[in-house]
Amino acid sequence: MPHMPIKNKAMLITYADSLGKDLKDLEMVLDGPLAGAFGGVHILPFFPSSGDRGFSPITYREVDPVFGTWEDIDRIGSRYYLMYDYMINHISVRSPEYQDFLAKKDASRYHDFFIRFKDFWENGEPTEEEDKAIYRRRIGKGTYIMANFADGTSEKVWCTFSDEQVDINCQRSEEAKRFLRDTLAFLGDHGCSLIRLDAFAYATKKAGTNCFFVEPDVWELMAEARDAAMARGVEILPEIHENYFIQMKLSEKGYYVYDFQLPMLLLNAIFTGKTHYLKNWLKICSPHQFTTLDTHDGIGVVDVRYLMPDDEVQETKMKVYELNPGTAKIFSELRGPLDRNFNTYQINCSYYSAVGEDDDRYLLTRAVQMFAPGIPQIHYQGLLAGKNDFELYEKTKQPRDVNRHNYTLEEIRKETERPVVQKLLDLLRFRNTHPAFDGSFRMEDCGENELVIRRENGAAWAQLRADFEKMTFEITCS
Repeated sequence: MPHMPIKNKAMLITYADSLGKDLKDLEMVLDGPLAGAFGGVHILPFFPSSGDRGFSPITYREVDPVFGTWEDIDRIGSRYYLMYDYMINHISVRSPEYQDFLAKKDASRYHDFFIRFKDFWENGEPTEEEDKAIYRRRIGKGTYIMANFADGTSEKVWCTFSDEQVDINCQRSEEAKRFLRDTLAFLGDHGCSLIRLDAFAYATKKAGTNCFFVEPDVWELMAEARDAAMARGVEILPEIHENYFIQMKLSEKGYYVYDFQLPMLLLNAIFTGKTHYLKNWLKICSPHQFTTLDTHDGIGVVDVRYLMPDDEVQETKMKVYELNPGTAKIFSELRGPLDRNFNTYQINCSYYSAVGEDDDRYLLTRAVQMFAPGIPQIHYQGLLAGKNDFELYEKTKQPRDVNRHNYTLEEIRKETERPVVQKLLDLLRFRNTHPAFDGSFRMEDCGENELVIRRENGAAWAQLRADFEKMTFEITCS
C-alpha cells in the first residue's frame, strides 16, 4: 500500500484498542467525533507481542488478529499519514529468531543476532567498573538474561529492559543488519510514512562506555536505518529520552526529533506563573520536530535538565506529585521515598491530572503546543482530558497504565461532549487548517508572566497571547 506524505497536521498517539476495542472502532472514532482534528496517527505496536503492551514484538509481518488486519490499517492509512514502531534495540524472546538460536545455538543462522556476553566482554563478564558505567533506566536492573539452549548449556545474553525483550546485536551482526533492512522495507511497503525507532539510544553498545548513544557508532546505525527507510520513501523518528543536547545533534544532521522538553517547561510556567525558561527553549528548539505533552510512557523529567536549574526541575516534579498523591504513592512503593534529586526518569501521570485537572490550565498548555515549532502529537488520553486511571494500575501493577485507560465507544461519546474536550478539538482543527502554521515562527516581547507567539505565512497570520498568571489565552488570526 502506498503511504501518504507527512503533513503539517496534528498526530494522534493511540494503541489499536484504546479508542474502542480494535482498529475498526478506531477508524470510526477518527472519522466520527474526531473528524478534522488529526492528519496523522501513530498506532502504537499492533504486532503480535509477548509483553509490554506490544513493545515485545514476536514478528512485524502480521497485525495481531485481536486488533484486526492489514486491510484495516490500509483503510486508516488511506486518509491519515501513519507512524509505526520498530524496536531497534530488542525483540521478543518468543520470536522465531530467538527460538531458533535457543534450539541450534552456534549452528543457528542467528548465532550472532543477539549480544552474547562471552563475545562482548573481554573476559566474558563486565568488570565492576564497566558494569557501573552502563546507563540504566531502572536502578538495580541487570543487563542480561540466561539463554538456555536445547543442548542443556546456558549463557548470558544482553537484556536492557524486561525479560521478554532480548537485545539485538545491531552493530556487529550481518544477520541483524539484514533483519533491520528487511523489516523497515516491509513496514514501508505497508503504509507508514514514519517509523519510530523505539529505545534507539540503547542500541549502540561498546565495552568501557555507558552503552547509551555511543558516538560515532550511533551515527552509523542511524544512517543504516535511514537508508533502509528512505529506500521506501519513509522518514525515521528516533525516540530518545535524555537532555536536549542529543536532540540538537540529531536535528543538525537533518533527522526529525521529539520535543520531550516542552511538557516539564510548560508545567513549570503553569506552577510559577513565569515564562522565562519556556521562552528560552522555544527560541532554540528544532523546527523539524514533533511536540508532545504526554505519551504512552510518562512525562519526561531527565529531558528538561539543563534548560532549568536543577532545583526548578525538582520543584516542578514535586508539585505534580503534590497535586497527584496517588501517583506519588505508586512511585514511593516502587522506588522508595520521594526526594528532590534526579531519581525520577519519568512521571507516570496523565497531563490533565498533572495540571491539577484544571480546564483553564490544561487548554493553555495545549494552545502553546499548537503554536510551538513542529507538529503536535497528542496522546489519546490527553485528547480526552483523561484523569489518572488508578483502577487500571491496581489490576496490572504497571505504573504507566495510569495514563493508558482504554475507552469504550460510549465513553468516547460522553468524553467528547465535555467543554474542555470540545475546545481542544477546536484548537486542533484550527491548527490543521490555518495556513499561518506552514510559515514562520517568532515570539514577541512581553512580560515575565506572558508568552506571545506569532505564526506568519505570506498574508496569513495567527497569534497566541497567553497569560500564565491569570491562566488565560487569546488567539487572533487573519
